[in-house]
Amino acid sequence: MNVELAVIGGIGFDLDGLADEMETPYGKVKFWRTRLKGHKALFIPRHGEIHVPPHRVNYRAIIWTIKASGVARVIATNTVGTMSCHPIGSLLIPHDFVEFTKCRPSTFYEDLAVHVDMSQPYCPQLQSCLAQVIRSNGLEVSQGVYVCAEGPHLESPAQINMISQFGDVVGMTGYPEVVLARELGLCYASLCIITNPACGTKPESKGLSVIEISELMGSMVNPVKEIISTVTQILPSERSCSCKDAFLGGKL
Repeated sequence: MNVELAVIGGIGFDLDGLADEMETPYGKVKFWRTRLKGHKALFIPRHGEIHVPPHRVNYRAIIWTIKASGVARVIATNTVGTMSCHPIGSLLIPHDFVEFTKCRPSTFYEDLAVHVDMSQPYCPQLQSCLAQVIRSNGLEVSQGVYVCAEGPHLESPAQINMISQFGDVVGMTGYPEVVLARELGLCYASLCIITNPACGTKPESKGLSVIEISELMGSMVNPVKEIISTVTQILPSERSCSCKDAFLGGKL
């Protein structure tokens, strides 16, 4: 049986399995071969074992590893701050993104002018399955626009005031993953965990530390694992989306 899903884990999210690694044109990636309710899956911790900061994550190596492993579908977990008063601990599935990054390699085609369709950056089939499973488990879920900031520092109140005009939640890791997945024709969806109000959105709120975010994620690991595992059971074997055709061509 082929591997059916790759899971990219953010802060505090982990899956057990058999350790493996792959050498890519962009560096070596360590990953775990695991099973989700009997379905084969790959798990890649985005930040690695030493917790690489978001602006230095080797996104190209991670996405390349997934593609080279023969996996066509990816679910990523992301911790985010809310700019739209979502309940802390609730879930959000992005349907679009805006990015304010500055120093991240964001394409596999450095020497080729390419065109990639971004009209649906996140796979609608994966999104639908995620939302269905979340609601069937009695959990809150919403949709919205993900804004990716550069980091590694948290945003200032003025920055949040600006970027809140463009989206609903803010994180540091959703881009360029989504674009790289599109370039390689992968189905990609993000499952965002709301960990805190973004800076300045509530006068009484203070920023969370990495430890506090990890603790919150610790309480969410089992529900999120259950959600992703159940998705593997209801996901149709055929891809009905257009993700595999997102690459429209390029010219030197």
